[in-house]
Amino acid sequence: MSEPKAVLWDVDGTLAETERDGHRVAFNRAFEACGLPWRWDEARYGELLRITGGKERLLRDMERRSDRPVLAGERARLAELLHARKNAFYADIVAQAQIPLRDGVGELLYECLDRGILLGIATTTSRPNVEALLRTHLGDEWARFFPVVICSEDVERKKPDPEVYAHALRALRLGPLDVVAIEDSPGGASSARAADVPVIITRSAYFLNATIEGAIAIGPGLGTRAGWTPALRPPLGLSDRVGLDDLNDWCAQMDTVSQFM
Repeated sequence: MSEPKAVLWDVDGTLAETERDGHRVAFNRAFEACGLPWRWDEARYGELLRITGGKERLLRDMERRSDRPVLAGERARLAELLHARKNAFYADIVAQAQIPLRDGVGELLYECLDRGILLGIATTTSRPNVEALLRTHLGDEWARFFPVVICSEDVERKKPDPEVYAHALRALRLGPLDVVAIEDSPGGASSARAADVPVIITRSAYFLNATIEGAIAIGPGLGTRAGWTPALRPPLGLSDRVGLDDLNDWCAQMDTVSQFM
């Protein structure tokens, strides 16, 4: 594979550690605002992350609660209300700059922009959440970085289904081998690979020890060159971060590197 023409980014856990300190906190504030005694601690939220989508997590959590609404329609309406409240709280948390971009992310975004590499978002979180995060860190011109943004509202089936990547490829007018994805989770990796898109995994807080299959590289984050498989060459300068040349090297190796755990 030659140098990719585009990089597709997941959002939650990949661009920023939004799950533990953003979405989880916002859900708990929504529960409180709606007069519910429910709370998700870090461990419970980690379990719920196996379910893709905020409303879907709410519905799954209700299955074990004795004080949930009895009728399925009532549970669905409550999930809609809670999710809307949660999104508003999440936007406030992000706007207060309480959730930074992960180390190395901003530098790689600017490097891609400078070298003419297209950038896109392929996520199944909701569009208001994406826009809140990107506007906070990249300003009102954040769309200059990401001309293609595919969110939960744009698909019928969420990750690990490949639909979000299929939509992104059509929007970019590129083939899967013209693109590399950056994800943080097994579900994200499965989504990209099912669309034949090579994927790099930057492990996030909730997926530090998860088994990942089919990635072309797995490591602790873009801010360090240590701990990656395949191992990175020593940096040419003082920077210790992962750069575009490293992504290109991994893509060039992808015929002989197929799986890491």
